[in-house]
Amino acid sequence: MIPQISRAPGLVQRVLNFLDSLKQHGFSGDTTTSYADRLIMSTDNSIYQLLPDAVLFPSSSADVALIARLAADEKYRTLSFTPRGGGTGTNGQSLNKGIVVDMSRHMKNILEINVEEDWVRVEAGVIKDQLNAYLKPFGYFFSPELSTSNRATLGGMINTDASGQGSLVYGKTSDHVLGLKAVLLGGDVLDTRAMPVSEAEVLSQQPGAEGNIYRVVLDRCRQQRQLIIDKFPKLNRFLTGYDLRHVLSDDLQNIDLTRILCGAEGTLAFITEAKLDITPIPKVRRLVNIKYDSFDSALRNAPFMVEAKALSVETVDSKVLNLAREDIIWHSVSKLITDVPDKEMLGLNMVEFAGNDKSLIDGQVEALCARLDALMAMREGGVIGYHLCDDVAGIERIYGMRKKAVGLLGNAKGRAKPIPFVEDTCVPPHNLADYIVEFRALLDGHNLSYGMFGHVDAGVLHVRPALDMSDPQQEMLMKQISDEVVALTARYDGLLWGEHGKGFRAEYSPSIFGPQLYEELRRIKAAFDPANHLNPGKICAPLGVDDPMLKVDAVKRGTYDRQIPINARSDWRGAMECNGNGLCFDFDVKSPMCPSMKISANRMHSPKGRATLTREWLRLLAEQGVDLLLLEKQLPEQGVSLRGIIQRMRNSWQAKRGQYDFSHEVKEAMSGCLACKACSTQCPIKIDVPGFRSRFLQLYHTRYLRPASDYLVATVESYATLMAKAPKTFNFFLRQPWLKSLSKRHIGMVDLPLLSSPTLQQQLAGHRTLITTLESLEQMSPEQRAKQVLVVQDPFTSYYEAQLVIDFVQLIEKLGYRAVVLPFSPNGKAQHIKGFLQQFARTAQKTADFLNRVARLEMPMVGVDPALVLCYRDEYNQVLGDNRGEFHVQLVHEWLHNALTAADSTVQAVQGEAWYLFGHCTEVTALPESVKQWETIFARFGAKLENVSIGCCGMAGTYGHETKNLENSLGIYELSWQQAMQKLPRQRCLATGYSCRSQVKRIEGSNVHHPLQALLEII
Repeated sequence: MIPQISRAPGLVQRVLNFLDSLKQHGFSGDTTTSYADRLIMSTDNSIYQLLPDAVLFPSSSADVALIARLAADEKYRTLSFTPRGGGTGTNGQSLNKGIVVDMSRHMKNILEINVEEDWVRVEAGVIKDQLNAYLKPFGYFFSPELSTSNRATLGGMINTDASGQGSLVYGKTSDHVLGLKAVLLGGDVLDTRAMPVSEAEVLSQQPGAEGNIYRVVLDRCRQQRQLIIDKFPKLNRFLTGYDLRHVLSDDLQNIDLTRILCGAEGTLAFITEAKLDITPIPKVRRLVNIKYDSFDSALRNAPFMVEAKALSVETVDSKVLNLAREDIIWHSVSKLITDVPDKEMLGLNMVEFAGNDKSLIDGQVEALCARLDALMAMREGGVIGYHLCDDVAGIERIYGMRKKAVGLLGNAKGRAKPIPFVEDTCVPPHNLADYIVEFRALLDGHNLSYGMFGHVDAGVLHVRPALDMSDPQQEMLMKQISDEVVALTARYDGLLWGEHGKGFRAEYSPSIFGPQLYEELRRIKAAFDPANHLNPGKICAPLGVDDPMLKVDAVKRGTYDRQIPINARSDWRGAMECNGNGLCFDFDVKSPMCPSMKISANRMHSPKGRATLTREWLRLLAEQGVDLLLLEKQLPEQGVSLRGIIQRMRNSWQAKRGQYDFSHEVKEAMSGCLACKACSTQCPIKIDVPGFRSRFLQLYHTRYLRPASDYLVATVESYATLMAKAPKTFNFFLRQPWLKSLSKRHIGMVDLPLLSSPTLQQQLAGHRTLITTLESLEQMSPEQRAKQVLVVQDPFTSYYEAQLVIDFVQLIEKLGYRAVVLPFSPNGKAQHIKGFLQQFARTAQKTADFLNRVARLEMPMVGVDPALVLCYRDEYNQVLGDNRGEFHVQLVHEWLHNALTAADSTVQAVQGEAWYLFGHCTEVTALPESVKQWETIFARFGAKLENVSIGCCGMAGTYGHETKNLENSLGIYELSWQQAMQKLPRQRCLATGYSCRSQVKRIEGSNVHHPLQALLEII
C-alpha cells in the first residue's frame, strides 16, 4: 500500500488574503492555490522549475486592472506578480515565485479587424495560429513566425519579442505591434501608440504613473542616444528587453512606448490587448530543399541564398533529420525530402521564395537551381542534391517537420538530453559558419553531443547540447558552457539572446550592456515598477532596489528529478522525459492531442501536466522511502485480504472528509484522460500517458477503494458474453428509466449500449465460419490456407454491433476468400485503462497464447476495432514483453490493402457521390498511412473517399459512458465532430471506431457505418 502524501509546500497567508479580496471586489476569472496547479505553472519549456504561491486566470482587462489595483494596497506590497502566456519559453521567462497571472485560459478573444487599414486587435491569450486561421479568409496573416505557433500566445510573443523563420523580411513581433493596452501596478492603463514627441512631452508633464514614464523615457533615451546606438548590436535580432534603440524614431520626431514593452518579459506591465499590423498572404510560394554532405557545407552555402533574395533560409543538421525519420511527422514529408543515392545527407537548407509576382519568383528559383546544378557538376559547396516544392500544402508539411524539431531533440536516446540554454545566439550571418566551427569545438571539447537547427539567414542557430540535469556535475558544466558561449559570442560581435529572451540569463546583462547602459535599463524599470513587483529577477532590478537577478545555475527540474531513484526514473520514462515543449497545448480542435486539455482549458489535464504531477508524486514517495518498483512486483503476491479492504475503506472515508493526500490531485488529473493514446505518437517525446496512468491507478487503489464503475468497465468482456445469451431480456431492463437512473446515480454509468439482437452466434448459425475448428484449419493444405481469413472478435462489435461482423464476413467472401470467426478471447483493454494490471497481464497472456497458436497457421488474422487491435501491438508488448510472442492481428484496411495489392487490382474510374471518412484517433495517430490506404481501397472499387479532419469524438471506449465524464464527452464531440456531421450527408459518413459510431448514435440519433460496410454496398 502506498503511503499518504500529506505534505505539500505551505501557502502564504497574505496571498490567500489577496485572493479573498479579489473575489470580494468582483474578480470574474479563476484563482487556485492547489499544489497541482502551482506545479503545472512551475515549469515551461526551459530546464528550470520555480513554484509560485498562487495562479490567477483573469477573464478580461478589467480583471487584470483589479489585480494591479489591489496589488498596490499597502497590505500586499510584498507580493510579486508574473504574467504568463503559453508557457513555451525556453529560458524561464514566465517562471517565478509569488503569483502567476495566466492570460491564456480566458483572454483569447479576437476583438476587431480593419482590413482597410491592415490591422487586428486581440487579447493577450490569443494563440498565433488561432489568429492566422481567423485572418486567412480575409487574405491576411500575422507574419512573425515561431516553431511553437500552435500554442504560443500573442501576449507571450510580445513579451519576448519573438521571431523566427522569415525574420529578414518580416522582422520581429515588435515590428508588427501598433499599440498595446498595458496595465501598470496600481491599476492605471497605458494605451501605447506611435506619437509625435511633442505630444509625448505634453503627457510627460502630467502627474501620475503615465506622465512619469514618458518623462523618464524621453529624458534617458535622448540623453543617452549615442551610447544606445553604439551599444546595441547591428543585427536583425537586436537586443530584446527594453528596446531603447527603437523607442525613438531615427529622426527623433516620434516616440512609441510599445517598443519598450515588447521584449520586457512582463517586468514593466501586464499586456492585456494588442493592436497588430497584418500582412497580405503571398500568392506565390516556392521552397527549395538543398541537401549537403556536411552541416558545415550547409552553413557556408547559406549567404549566397540570402543574396538571391530568399524570404528565409532554414537549416537542420543530421541529428534532427534522423530524429524526424523516427517520428510520425516523417510520413508527411518523406516524399519531399528524399535521400540521395549513394550519398549521406548530413545537412539540409530549406530556402523559401514568396511574393505576388509569379514570374519574378520563378526566375529567382531558376537562378538558384542553376547555381546549385553548377555546384554539383563541379562537386563544390558540399551540395549533393535538391528538391523543389511548389505546393503550399507540401511546404507547410516541411515546415511542420522543422517546427517539431524543437521537441524531437528531447527524444534523443539516453539520460542526457539536448537542452535549451545557449540555443538562440545570434551573430552577423557572414560570421556564422566560423562561429559554429568554434562553437562545435567548444562542445566537442566537453565530449558532448548536440543538435543544431535554425535561421542561418539571420545568423541564429539553435544549438542544444545534451546534458543530464539530474547529474550535479553536468549541471555545473552547463553553467561553465554558458559562460564560455557568452565570451565566444562576444568575440564574433554577436548576442547571447537573439530570439528567446533573457529569462534566467539576465545575470549576463551587465557585461553585455555595459554598466552605464545597464543603469539606464534600471531607470526604465524604476519608472514602470519602482518596487520590483513584476516578474522580479528578470532583465534588471529597478534603480534603487538591489534585489538579485535569477541565475543560470538556479534550481532546475533536474534538481528535483535527482531525488527520484535512478531505477524509478528509467522505469517511469514516460513521465520523466517530458521536456515541456507543450505541443499538447495545441489550440486546434481538429488535432487529436489532447482532448481533455482542449475541453477543460486546464493544463493539468494535458500530457505535460500529468507528467509533471507524476514526476512530483514519484519524488514525494521516494522522500518517504517508498520503493515503487518493489511494491509493484509484490502486488501479485499480496492478494486480497479483509484487513486490506478495511484499511482502504478507512482511507477512503477519511479522503471524503477532506483529508489531504497529493495522490488525490494526481488522480484527478489521470481521471480526465481519455486514454486515446494520441500523446504516445503525436508528442515529440512520445509521452505515453495511458501507460503510466494505468500504473498510477493500480498503485493508488492499493490505498483507496475503487468506484463501482471501474469494476463494471474492467469486467465488460466477461458479462457481455453472458448477457449475449439473453439479449432481449437484458435490453428490456437497460431501456427502463429506473435502471438508467440507478446506473447514473449509484454505479456512475450512463447511456449503456444495447446488445445486438439477434446475436452474432444466431445470425451465423449453421454458417461454416462458426463450425470451422482450429484442428480443421491445421489440417488444410497451403493452397486452402491461402484463401482463409481469420476474424478476431472483440467484445464491442461482436456483442453490441454484430451486424458489422456479419458484413465483414460477407465482404471477405465477396472478395473470394473464406471467413472464419475465431472463438472469442478477451482482449483486456478495459482492464488496462482502469489500472487492473494484474488481471490484464493474465488476460493478455491467455489471449496471446491462443493467437500465437493460430498464427502458426500463417493465415491472416483481422480485427475490426482499431483500439482493440492496436492494444495487441502496444499494451500487450508493454506488459508481456518477450512472452507476447510474434502473432500479428491486422486491421480491416491493412488486410484489404494487402489483399487487393496481391491481387493486382487496378484503380477504377471514380464515379458517384463521395464517402466521408471519420478516422479513429488512436488509429490515425498510430497508423498515419491508414487514411491513404482507405482512400486507395475505395478507389480500387471506383469510389471516392474523402478524409474528414477531426479530433477526438469524446467517447473513447467507456470514458463517455461514465457519469463524471458525460459533460466533457459531449463537449469534446461538439469541438469538431458535430460541425462536420452537420455539414455532410449522414448516410455517406463512415467511422472506423466502435466508440465513435456509438457517440454519433447517442448524440445525433442515427447510425454511421464502418467503411467496410460501404465497400460491401459498393461491391
